[in-house]
Amino acid sequence: MKRPAPIPDLSAPSRRKRALSEEERALWESVAKQVKPLRKKPAQAKAHAASHDAATPHIAAKPVPVKPQTPVKAVPVPRPQVPPLAPIGRRERAKLSRGRHEIDARLDLHGMTQTRAHRVLFGFLQRAHHDGLTFVLVITGKGKVGGADPERGVLRRQVPEWLSLPEFRSLVVGFEEAHIGHGGEGALYVRVRRARG
Repeated sequence: MKRPAPIPDLSAPSRRKRALSEEERALWESVAKQVKPLRKKPAQAKAHAASHDAATPHIAAKPVPVKPQTPVKAVPVPRPQVPPLAPIGRRERAKLSRGRHEIDARLDLHGMTQTRAHRVLFGFLQRAHHDGLTFVLVITGKGKVGGADPERGVLRRQVPEWLSLPEFRSLVVGFEEAHIGHGGEGALYVRVRRARG
């Protein structure tokens, strides 16, 4: 078994340094040329360099003309297109009105404010989309045309506009006025877009 090398005593006075060989010196110089200082030169070294430069003749370099950079226009990121609305086909509408095709869910917006109706309708359609429903019935109420209260029938006018908005079009394929048996002018058949996946 070999003995471990003795540990040098660092407390003892240091020995005389040996001189570098030519090969070691050449290696050291090549490494030193490639090294960049971490910090800028101290002020004294700069002053010394400046006095040295003053002693040597200085040739003024011609200024290089700088071309102004043309601003780069940001390319707008295309938004994913929302599919357009499509009308419910005649055959499907006939099946719905005759009861041959099931209405998967109903929502009655009677008596709600516009803000609440908008929120409730959006949540209802999100659930219908998530649950994979195909046709839902949205009851808006007919409102009284030419009545004393101008706010009556607001939801009947607003709901089709809401369904045309991009956030609703991602949930809805199309919509049409319901058959008289399902509420006629005061209700809409809404075809729900199928969830991908």
